[in-house]
Amino acid sequence: MIAFIVRRLVGAIALLLVISAVTFAIFFLLPRLAGTTNDDLAARFAGKAPTPETVAAVKERLGFDDPIAVQYGDFIKAVVAGDTYDTGTTTIDCPAPCFGYSFRTNTSVTDQLIDRIPVTLSLVVGAAVLWLAIGIAIGVLSALRRGSFFDRAAMLVALAGVSLPIFFTGLLSLTFVVHAWGLLPPVSYHSFLDNPFAWAGNLILPWVTLAFLYAAMYARMTRAGMLETLNEDYIRTARAKGLPENKVITKHALRATLTPLLTLFGLDIGLLLGGAVLTEKTFSLAGLGRLALDGVVGSDLPVVLGVVMVAAIFIVLANLVVDVLYGVVDPRVRHS
Repeated sequence: MIAFIVRRLVGAIALLLVISAVTFAIFFLLPRLAGTTNDDLAARFAGKAPTPETVAAVKERLGFDDPIAVQYGDFIKAVVAGDTYDTGTTTIDCPAPCFGYSFRTNTSVTDQLIDRIPVTLSLVVGAAVLWLAIGIAIGVLSALRRGSFFDRAAMLVALAGVSLPIFFTGLLSLTFVVHAWGLLPPVSYHSFLDNPFAWAGNLILPWVTLAFLYAAMYARMTRAGMLETLNEDYIRTARAKGLPENKVITKHALRATLTPLLTLFGLDIGLLLGGAVLTEKTFSLAGLGRLALDGVVGSDLPVVLGVVMVAAIFIVLANLVVDVLYGVVDPRVRHS
């Protein structure tokens, strides 16, 4: 198992290096190949309507006149070892991992990311617990009661959950649950360390709204996987040996169904940790998705680049955890 984890760690590090190279090429190399000059590229990093003096200063500070290989080396060095930025009036130290400096807001991108990550993390973790528990439970019960009223009603609700966009269900829940009926307080973020009850109470609505979408997908996948697994020969053998039905369902059928669910969960959790843009925008939560959106609207390229890198790291880490969990759920993976 240790060798299996080490192999996955080495693969994850190599993948992060490839992602960093591709991300750097998208933001720095491809624009030059398309005819963008160094001055034009520096203007993108300087924010909206920069002065010629600002553009020249940004170009010099970021070394856009250096060879592209040197620029990539400086980019990796900043992420690994940190960097120093000269704003013209003062010098800013950006400790590792340094994802750049926003000359538009005069703040380190890393500081902005650190400020927004707890919001996105709180949103995703709470919703993930709900959609896993509800989605898998409904999927298992629907498979065991195939063709029943519960099965048909659950799959109908799941179809609605998959079909309805998050901004529609989010605005609908805000309109009725918060403003019309007053059942929940307005959505806001409170630190878990300061007040866990306020943290949970003010995020229940976005948790439920986001979980409604994903629980529907997990319920449908769990039902399909369980129906296929329950018809396998080893399930009939387990029942013929006299194993209790709950062990047949949980230890054999459900365990075999978890493998594709883990794959889906790794992708979903990684993408959402990179920023749940629609959910954060709908509920006015200042997370990574909202930061990326503000960076795009405000032409703040360092912020967009930083969010892209952090999102890539989250996706790789999530898939690394899923690979390790494969070895726990299915021992055959450890020996493959």
